[in-house]
Amino acid sequence: MAHKTISSSQNQFIKHLVVLKEKSRERKKSGLFLIEGQRELSLAIKGNYEIETLLFYPELCSETQLNDFKISQLKHIEISKEVFQKLAYRQTTEGIIAVAKAKRHTISDLHLSSKNPLILVAEAPEKPGNIGALLRTADAANVDAVIIANPKSDLYNPNIIRSSVGCVFTNTLASGTSEDIIAFLKSAKINIYCAALQDAVNYHQQDFTQATAIVVGTEAEGLSDAWREAATQNIIIPMQGQIDSMNVSVAAGILVFEAKRQRNFK
Repeated sequence: MAHKTISSSQNQFIKHLVVLKEKSRERKKSGLFLIEGQRELSLAIKGNYEIETLLFYPELCSETQLNDFKISQLKHIEISKEVFQKLAYRQTTEGIIAVAKAKRHTISDLHLSSKNPLILVAEAPEKPGNIGALLRTADAANVDAVIIANPKSDLYNPNIIRSSVGCVFTNTLASGTSEDIIAFLKSAKINIYCAALQDAVNYHQQDFTQATAIVVGTEAEGLSDAWREAATQNIIIPMQGQIDSMNVSVAAGILVFEAKRQRNFK
């Protein structure tokens, strides 16, 4: 196989990739991000992401495995163990790191294929692990879209890709301000159900079979006034223990799968 080889972590291209891995500002500026791992790369390709370069460490990734991705050999770069360790978050991954082009995820670009959508909205989630878990939940429920309101992190943060096990590539995604998202949902006549304590009713008493957006906030701050005031109905999950909140991804899972149950998992 004809390909380039980079053995030094001081190579300028590798230095640029390290900055891409570590800096959200550079990812946004360049429109590029890194994908680590064979499963994640496979999901990105299924999600029609454009792969600019494929770097591989031959001791962990065979030529046969590399060819399975059907990416032009002109984009292949063989890297040394030193370079792989510099770029990889997980030293146990399968020796593949890809450079990919980011997609646009503005709320104005969101097109819903379903006439009766189920949407998960998360306002201002901060922890990559929580965002990743939300994306895994959304993928498992096959929701029509995940919308991040007032995002605190870009969706191509390596920790989000890792914690979502690639589900960042399998979901239809959008982001924007809470005000813009509320306007979008209202214009599309999508009911807004907000997980909030104020003026709330038990979640299982609501009808989620119509066009529905389920909105969750952070455990620390909850949802902003804009969401609570815009809600078709505020909903709560009855708590029977000593605390009055649960992890946001767990709460989202309960609410989304109740909606799926009502819709008979169609």
